[in-house]
Amino acid sequence: MSEHIIKATGRSVEGKGASRRLRRAASIPAIIYGGKAAPQPVQLDHEKVWLASQNEWFYSSILTLDVDGKSESVLLRDMQRHPYKQIIMHLDFQRVDENQAIRVAVPLHFLNEDKSPAGKSADVVVTHELNEVEVSCLPKDLPEFLEIDLSALSVGDIVHLSEIKLPKGVEIPELKLGKEHDVAIVIAKHGKEEVEAPAEAPAEVPAAKVAKKDEDKK
Repeated sequence: MSEHIIKATGRSVEGKGASRRLRRAASIPAIIYGGKAAPQPVQLDHEKVWLASQNEWFYSSILTLDVDGKSESVLLRDMQRHPYKQIIMHLDFQRVDENQAIRVAVPLHFLNEDKSPAGKSADVVVTHELNEVEVSCLPKDLPEFLEIDLSALSVGDIVHLSEIKLPKGVEIPELKLGKEHDVAIVIAKHGKEEVEAPAEAPAEVPAAKVAKKDEDKK
């Protein structure tokens, strides 16, 4: 597990007005909560966090927040974005206890699909039903992503949740809920053939109109 360090600064003034001033100064208001400590308001440099947010690890890894020289191990739990501008409005971080299991949605990386029999066939469509999956583990065991090797994928194959190879100490809580929760994550099937649309049938003439025409002829 890689260490991702992000610098932050404590802040004492809260409220909408203070948050607006921070955003105008290219900073992001944020809060750190959870654990035995009280919630702590902090601020972060927008440009640096924006660059970090372009990486998938920002959303699925344990982050180290360096708050005025003191390190906090946290998970990103919420991000508020501006409706149409590339601006992060607010961040929520949850403290992590190294002795308590956590639940985190981690990305799925699909490998060797283009080398598989299904991937090489022009008339086969391979769909990824899931792009991430929630895992449970201790913080030290949290993977940044899970790999799925599709090199042997053939037409008609379905890869299920239970077929993901998990690192030691990592489990998928969904699988404990029963067989019906062992959902498909990859499906390889023949593409739909285009069906020629049938010729449109002539519109039916209402009986009332037919009767009227007959009367007019008389």
